[in-house]
Amino acid sequence: MSGVISGFTVIFIVVALGYVLGRTGSLGEHAAAVLARTVFFVCTPALLIHSLATSDLSAIFSSTLVVASASAVAVGAVYALIAWFWLRRAVPEIVIGALSSSYVNSVNLGLPIAIFVLDDASFIAPLLLFQIVFYSPVALATLDLTALSAERRTSTLRTVTTPLKNPILVGGVIGLIVSVAGWHPPQAVMEPLDMLGQASVPLALLTFGLTLTGVTVFKKGQSPRRDVALAAAMKVVAMPLVAYALARWGFGMTGHRLFAQVVIAALPTAQNVLVYATRYRRGEVLARDSALITTLLSIPVIALIAATLA
Repeated sequence: MSGVISGFTVIFIVVALGYVLGRTGSLGEHAAAVLARTVFFVCTPALLIHSLATSDLSAIFSSTLVVASASAVAVGAVYALIAWFWLRRAVPEIVIGALSSSYVNSVNLGLPIAIFVLDDASFIAPLLLFQIVFYSPVALATLDLTALSAERRTSTLRTVTTPLKNPILVGGVIGLIVSVAGWHPPQAVMEPLDMLGQASVPLALLTFGLTLTGVTVFKKGQSPRRDVALAAAMKVVAMPLVAYALARWGFGMTGHRLFAQVVIAALPTAQNVLVYATRYRRGEVLARDSALITTLLSIPVIALIAATLA
């Protein structure tokens, strides 16, 4: 338990530093965007290449992948049914809401928590790959077919293949290929990857702290409060419970593996959802408010999980 507390303390200190830097404007008004792109295009791909190339593939294609993906799909589907039959929302808003309830922040918070709290980055890799390879393409294809006018609608092939150009996915694929081939790249290649990969976590935490400044959420008359409340409840309560049930009784997991699965499921909504909502101009406030509220709620939820399962 002391290791968990220590890990969270490290994370909170760096996030708090990012928040202070954002409030004071020390890094300029575009700092969050620049750091986020650095993490997305450079550091995280390097981290994935190095981690996967030096890890056991059985840790990736395992029950961890099944539990993480199945819990996300199940929770997203339940949200969609409730939003369709009870809230009477249009399909694009349902897609954004379903993603808000089940698409995990696997980079900005997932990787730091996996490294500092779970002490193993490989726990987050299966979910990260699932979201980029499967979840994003399906969601984007649905939004492309329902949210855009005929003039702006792109081909289904382009919609599906665009996420495959994601640098994080490319890094993951390269790492997997190297691992499958059993090749050991020279130290001169691995050292820079390791160095850049180690910068991913602190930069992601600073970026997250920067994004917390100057944001007003759940504003009356602007925020779809019922949708946000439903998405938040599904994300930080239902998804960890589903993951626990699948891991504990479906695969017989106990101890640290069970703890890791539930913690990963309790991670907040990814900022990717807001990017998708902005791209299609549907459900933007829902995505933004869900991301921030689930982030705030996930802190006590993960602490409770740690107190009971760690």
